[in-house]
Amino acid sequence: MNILVSNDDGIFALGMRTLANALAAAGHQVTVVCPDRERSATGHGLTMHKPIRAELIESVFQADVMAWSCSGTPADCVKLGLGALMATPPEVVVSGINHGANLGTDVVYSGTVSAAMEGVMEGIPAIAVSLTSFTHNSFDPAAAFVCDLLADGERFPLGTPLLLNINVPAVAAAEIKGAKITRQGIRRYFDQFEKRVDPRGKTYYWLAGEAVKEIEDPLPSQGWPTDLKTSLGAIPTDVQAIRDRYISVTPLQYNLTAVGDLLDLAEGRRPLLPPNRSGRR
Repeated sequence: MNILVSNDDGIFALGMRTLANALAAAGHQVTVVCPDRERSATGHGLTMHKPIRAELIESVFQADVMAWSCSGTPADCVKLGLGALMATPPEVVVSGINHGANLGTDVVYSGTVSAAMEGVMEGIPAIAVSLTSFTHNSFDPAAAFVCDLLADGERFPLGTPLLLNINVPAVAAAEIKGAKITRQGIRRYFDQFEKRVDPRGKTYYWLAGEAVKEIEDPLPSQGWPTDLKTSLGAIPTDVQAIRDRYISVTPLQYNLTAVGDLLDLAEGRRPLLPPNRSGRR
């Protein structure tokens, strides 16, 4: 399989290197295009007002891995890989292995998820994979799970381009209970801005955030039919699965339309537009 690998932790990150080498060892054709430095929490930003530079990287990966360092964002890396650096389009885009979780609402900010989503937006199935710790350095279980997932063409890629957001608990492989298909949960943060003064006497702020420990289920706040909520309620959230020491596999899409609310608004069950602007007669 022809695979494009990217990340947001940078070209020299251990997690990405472990994944790329494992995929190559499994017999896949691997091209790496990653940021030249850490670009975490950059979301789906693109570089529009300055040039993007790419540099060939040698002696870091296995000899059969083609690797590039890119001056842009994670989404830039995938765009550049698809549009300029790869001779043939990949069959799948894999982003990670990220240092730290990408659970629940993390996906809105995540450069790891955004790199994978860029592949889906170009019609290519994609995987984002994260290890749920900033300090745990055993990436082998996560790499092995992705290799197993890609080993069977009957299971992946799926019929339509889809992003699988995979999070792996930061425990020994023997302590991982298995894998579960999950839905996106919620992680709340206490945002804290530390006020500082630079050497020139000017004030600046440093953002820090600590995740709330409680797990919140987003279903009660969704404007979906009761029967749909009941069906979804039987599926664990990604946050819950990780807490229970399961690998979470959450399908994501880039269409952010709030379907339940859309139907209520469009069909007039929740009037929103003024009568002379609604287009309804």
